[in-house]
Amino acid sequence: MSIEIEKNILNRIDNDLPPALVEPGRVLWQTLIESVEQSDIKDTWYQCDWNEDVLHTLAKVWGCSEVVARWCIRYPEWLLALNEIELSENNLTQKAYQKLWEQRAETLSDEASLYRALRQFRNQQMLRIIWRDICNWSDLKNTISELSSLAEVCINAARHYYVKSNSEFTQQFGRPYNEDNEEQELIVIAMGKLGAWELNLSSDIDLIFAYPSEGQTHGGKNCIENTEYFTRLGKKVISALNNTTEDGFVFRVDMRLRPFGDGGALASSFNALENYYQIHGREWERYAMIKARVVAGKEESANELMQMLQPFVYRRYMDYGAYESMRELKAMITKKVNSKGMQGNVKLGAGGIREIEFIGQVFQLIRGGRDSRYKQRELLKILKVVKEEQRLPEYVVDELYEAYTFLRNTEHCLQAVRDQQTHQLPETEIEQTRLAYAMDFNNWEEFISQLNAHRTKVHGNFDQVFEAPQTEGESIDNILKQIWQEQISEEVTKNELTKLGYQDSNDVLKTLSDLRNSQAFQTRTTHGQQRLNQLMPMVIGAVAHADHADVTLQRIIEIIEQVAKRSVYMSLLIENPLALSQLVKLCNQSPWVTRYISKHPLLLDDLLDPRSLYVPTSKESLHEECLRKISSFDLSDDEQIADAVRHFKQTNVLRVAAADLANAVSLMRISDYLSWIAEIVLDITLEQAWQYMLQRHGRPICNTDGEVCDKGFAIIGYGKLGGYELGYGSDLDMVFLHGAENDQEMTSIPDAGEDKPAARSIVNSVFFARLGQRLIHLLSTRTAAGRLYEVDMRLRPDGASGMLVSSLKSYEKYQHTKAWVWEHQALVRARAITGDPAIIKQFNNIRKATLMQKRDINELKIEVIKMREKMRQSLSKETAETFDLKQSEGGIVDIEFMVQFGVLAWANEFPELCQHTDNINLLHELQKIGKLSQADADSLMSAYKKYRQRLHRLALQDIRGLVDKDKYSAQKKDVISIWASMIGSN
Repeated sequence: MSIEIEKNILNRIDNDLPPALVEPGRVLWQTLIESVEQSDIKDTWYQCDWNEDVLHTLAKVWGCSEVVARWCIRYPEWLLALNEIELSENNLTQKAYQKLWEQRAETLSDEASLYRALRQFRNQQMLRIIWRDICNWSDLKNTISELSSLAEVCINAARHYYVKSNSEFTQQFGRPYNEDNEEQELIVIAMGKLGAWELNLSSDIDLIFAYPSEGQTHGGKNCIENTEYFTRLGKKVISALNNTTEDGFVFRVDMRLRPFGDGGALASSFNALENYYQIHGREWERYAMIKARVVAGKEESANELMQMLQPFVYRRYMDYGAYESMRELKAMITKKVNSKGMQGNVKLGAGGIREIEFIGQVFQLIRGGRDSRYKQRELLKILKVVKEEQRLPEYVVDELYEAYTFLRNTEHCLQAVRDQQTHQLPETEIEQTRLAYAMDFNNWEEFISQLNAHRTKVHGNFDQVFEAPQTEGESIDNILKQIWQEQISEEVTKNELTKLGYQDSNDVLKTLSDLRNSQAFQTRTTHGQQRLNQLMPMVIGAVAHADHADVTLQRIIEIIEQVAKRSVYMSLLIENPLALSQLVKLCNQSPWVTRYISKHPLLLDDLLDPRSLYVPTSKESLHEECLRKISSFDLSDDEQIADAVRHFKQTNVLRVAAADLANAVSLMRISDYLSWIAEIVLDITLEQAWQYMLQRHGRPICNTDGEVCDKGFAIIGYGKLGGYELGYGSDLDMVFLHGAENDQEMTSIPDAGEDKPAARSIVNSVFFARLGQRLIHLLSTRTAAGRLYEVDMRLRPDGASGMLVSSLKSYEKYQHTKAWVWEHQALVRARAITGDPAIIKQFNNIRKATLMQKRDINELKIEVIKMREKMRQSLSKETAETFDLKQSEGGIVDIEFMVQFGVLAWANEFPELCQHTDNINLLHELQKIGKLSQADADSLMSAYKKYRQRLHRLALQDIRGLVDKDKYSAQKKDVISIWASMIGSN
């Protein structure tokens, strides 16, 4: 380094650094020159062609980090090494770190050399990382990723040194084996920031040691039990990383997160870990386990261990109890912060890093069991999911993201000074100046103003997320508690209930008393009773504002009684008053919704966001939503897939009902939404059934050339499903078709992999029959999450006595030679829902050819009239005072029969009648071809829509489809008149 360059650096120290840092900077530089003069690299130093990156940034880096300067002074060759790389672009991956370490590992001769090599390797890489971080050549994401990768390589380096075959440790104790003589290994679980790839510049590493099975060692001088072996090995690894020598330390190791903390075994078998978390695991350990990741050990063992721990961390239901637990944990931290004067702590203080982490973690704990996207370890990725899902307003997530980045950068600047694990803001002027300068601010005042702005936003958002639920005011809150807990006289209670808005206070008192004395309440745990005691005053207050408060209270309590065993659902309503208000609104409007939520309490979670609750989405969005729900599960995992699909269906049916009750969507859209939901469920379920059969029996052969099918199978929807007219509780009328030309052809078996059982070939007819049976099973089996749909297959050829799955040829032959007129009427509303495109195309051709057959109009009229009369006599529920919207003369079925008659009568002349399956479009077509006048078509469409709208509303009220006889007299008269002119007298 020339004299000119030295002067240039001194000028930068004088001019670039804040005045308070100039003198320390000059002293450090002079010390470096003295070190070089006494070193073996003196000649190299002065002959070196210095990199502009290093020269231009040295003053700032040394001003911000004393430890970097002292590393350079002690090892000036490290500064020469930095000079050899493109420092501004030098991002290192874990593989790169591993390669660098392996070069050093070749020279290791004993434990002392391991200690020295690890520490010098770590410090040299930390010098580079800190330099790049201070110069903003590495953003936060890259810095924490590099730090985490460095730590992981060091852990594995220490572990490998002791377990390699020629190590003193292995020669002494041999290798560990289980009872089946399978070799065991130390599994290292990283917790906290290392587990989440978020390590900071001077962080502890929180570790847990585990091993697969008990047993003993073989091949060494001393045979010992596995538990002792792994304890000894764990202590060796800790010492190699944690002990401070003249070269410093590698990483401070904290083992207190292991089972039973400092009093527990240093290393635990997988069984011991599983037992501990099942029996003794505490709430805070769940939070810690969110970030857990295996950083040392075989992938197979790592996967087994993490899979085993998943049920402890993530509940299969929405765990809203996490709010209360996190609140309590934060209160403990706040108490500690205040007692120790740590308000300036950027990690634990108000608005600090920990509050942002808590916000992310509470969403993970609540939703991780149901949505795999919340199982990611990195906080910023979780915030991204929260934003995408709109669990928090977009601006709130943006504020948290920006604040987290700022706070973590501040944390790094604090720790970069002396390689100390600190989060406390400095109090001396020189250290405040150093921090502001490192964060690129002109002075401390500018920096602290920006920091406080971020912390204020974080703390405000934290309070919004974790704020304990409030009622309208202290006085009304107290009265509601007294009413529920019978702390005031009966007379006063009745007066207060009347004031609140209840009509029959006696009835309300009995309803509340019945709940208090019910088995559902009395058998609850103390904690569960406390939750109910917290919820019920909120319920009493919220229901009082409903139009029919007395009835609505009974409906809400019906739900509470059903979910009382799961306090998580009560927590949901306690923590989310908005969800409670939506529940009150829906139960006030509909007993059907009350019953639906009571059967499927997971739907309570869908009440949190009215923006999505009352807005059913498009078919494309529905399909994406369903795929997202099942994306984290293997298609062979029937139980998980079944629950996910059921919840998808239930959620979206509730959305349709809520939108219907709010008059937010039209009748036609309601049926479209319900039909789309069914179509998507059938599409997903068919794929699940297909994969099941494929793995066990291979692919069916679908033509005489021996080619395999795409699926060779299709689902045909009849009735309401085929006609886009599904209601809230509709069955699915279906027919299954396959395209195999030879029923006796055997399925084609692919070569099975080593890990997969061989499939067993069966004949095509058996394959498709079993596929159909599997499909029906998946749709109609009742699980803990309920049932998807009732399935009706009676419209298949030959009805209940016919084959469950028909070949295309037999189906076509049946339609042309054996089908009754009523079966051709049913075919008018039949459409392909999902399956093999080739089968769907052939079905459409068969349907069109069948509907276009030339028929004798008079004979057709006779058959239609006979069938209509038969249905009316067997199905109509009308009385002298009521009109059956579906089956009475002039009702829905009359309109449907007229449409079906029109298609069968005139499709041979007008093929366009075969294009649609729904009644409204077919009425339009009949009007276009002149078979219905405009007035008649309008009358029928108007009557049809009014009838069906009324049926939907009656269904939501749990009322049968009967109305007052004179309710639709005009529509009834029009339908009867048009029937007479089109088909004739009955």
